[in-house]
Amino acid sequence: MKAQIVPLHSLALSQQTVDHALLDGMVIASIVVLLLAGPASSTDALSREENMMSRPRILVINPNSNQLVTQGLEQALKPLGFEGGPEIVCETLTEGPYGIESQADVDGVAIPLRRRVEGDNQSAAFVIACYSDPGLHVCREATDRPVFGIAECGVLTALARAETFGVIAIAQRSIRRHIRYLRQMGLMDRLARERPLNMSVAETASGEGTLAKMIEVGRALKDEDGSGAIVMGCAGMARHRRPLEQALGIPVIDPTQAAVTMALGTVQFSHH
Repeated sequence: MKAQIVPLHSLALSQQTVDHALLDGMVIASIVVLLLAGPASSTDALSREENMMSRPRILVINPNSNQLVTQGLEQALKPLGFEGGPEIVCETLTEGPYGIESQADVDGVAIPLRRRVEGDNQSAAFVIACYSDPGLHVCREATDRPVFGIAECGVLTALARAETFGVIAIAQRSIRRHIRYLRQMGLMDRLARERPLNMSVAETASGEGTLAKMIEVGRALKDEDGSGAIVMGCAGMARHRRPLEQALGIPVIDPTQAAVTMALGTVQFSHH
């Protein structure tokens, strides 16, 4: 708010108005006009809006159609947001199955993911939030911007924290698919073991007994298999990372957090 002194004679007042003011005993030398910062406020609002628009965006895509999983990702990624930093947006691929639990599910979302990435002209980076990294390579072909797969990023983060790592899978049949991927990455000698929860993606995201089962499997990976770090092998497990780490006493990697952290670093360094 600003105050400005305006001389009486400079205002567009009628002589009658001035006479009335004088007759009322109001000997006025000047009038204080309070100018609300109208134009300045508009400028400030515009500046804030432009700043929001200029912030780079990281798009995190949940390839299954389970909105509860996406909500869990949003909560897990909140600590990575900071003022002036990249905007982190989580999105559900509505064309996807309710849970990606087979190779057919993985293959089925690859092209829809590519279309989503290819049609996005705003995001500075993409994260595919499924531990099978579906469509990772076809999405990388579709854009010159970085695309991160959470399995790749989660395992690389685990390697930076321990000599060996274990993986908690949602089901036994997922393990063969994960092992094949690790073999392609040349990392089998660092894997202690992968053990299943024998649950569905939906159950890992919302089941009341999920954490207890994860602690049981995690302890076996640590005590029996010698894992120095644990990678959670499903994006739906995101909300259990911290209590699981507290229970096990060794690093527990949420692969989506790992991937978004890598994306943050990449985007920040490319803009500064």
